[in-house]
Amino acid sequence: MRSYLTVSGAAALLLLAGAAPAVAAGDGADRSFTIEDPRITESSGLAASRAHPGIYWTHNDSDDGPYIYAVDSRTGKTLATITLRGVGQPRDVEAISLGPDGNLYVGDIGDNLNGSWDHVWIYRFPEPKQLKDATVRATQFDVKYADGPRNAEALMVHPTTGRVYIASKNEDGGGLYEGPAELTTGATNVFRRVGEVPWVTDGAFSPDGKELVLRSYFSARGYAFKDGRLGTDHAVQAPLQRQAESVTYTADGSALMFGTEGEQSDVVRVDIAGGGGGDSGAPSKDGGGASSATGEASGQQVKGSTLVGALVLAAVGALVLMNRRRKRD
Repeated sequence: MRSYLTVSGAAALLLLAGAAPAVAAGDGADRSFTIEDPRITESSGLAASRAHPGIYWTHNDSDDGPYIYAVDSRTGKTLATITLRGVGQPRDVEAISLGPDGNLYVGDIGDNLNGSWDHVWIYRFPEPKQLKDATVRATQFDVKYADGPRNAEALMVHPTTGRVYIASKNEDGGGLYEGPAELTTGATNVFRRVGEVPWVTDGAFSPDGKELVLRSYFSARGYAFKDGRLGTDHAVQAPLQRQAESVTYTADGSALMFGTEGEQSDVVRVDIAGGGGGDSGAPSKDGGGASSATGEASGQQVKGSTLVGALVLAAVGALVLMNRRRKRD
């Protein structure tokens, strides 16, 4: 979703544009890569395919139509474009997640005006068995929140229960919402608040369902997850990106993949300590907000260190000071 930021937020993003991670090409799958497709300019969600190793499903967030793209992490090229049939005109598609039933769930859940729509939609369709351009029939579900409309950018399907969760986006803190045990087409699906979360732009469950990672523009946190509720949390290493939009686990759970918006946007791999399980790594030494992370693809250091974080803060402070002086003048 296009974000409408404060002056300080805009300053931070301007600095990040000059400190975007330098992504090196790798020969194997699930490495850091750059999305090459010129049609994908606002990649807002990521989901790792289980049927096709190394393939990541993504989509634009608005003004694109009912299209889902299969991108090869080996090359950054789109191998298939899926057109959804049987759904209305998408408004603000913000997230995608793969369920244990083999279906992809697409969240048309964005709302820049934070409550202008009394309902949002989820689209569901089977993950294609073959990677080729196709038109598929999708099921559309109407969604409402028990405590009223809100903006959201994160939709996660639990990998064992199949239950759908949504994390709302609010700079003062959002909520984790739990959907019904099964989504239905005959009635509105009401999502109920079950936890408190920070500002969230995307989220993902670990393959074993024991961990939920939520990311924001400048940080990420992991939460223990049991019986549908959040447990203890810790910082997760995440790269600084120009507009941090998406996150997913690799299919084997050995790493997290962090994506961003823009033309030829980067997807950065961050390895998980221990690999393969639900643990998304111990908290970083500096608290994890804008920490450095090692890209496994080529051993490169992902730009986004404490030094860059300090420069961001300095730039923000300078711009705010200049803005105040202009107001006095």
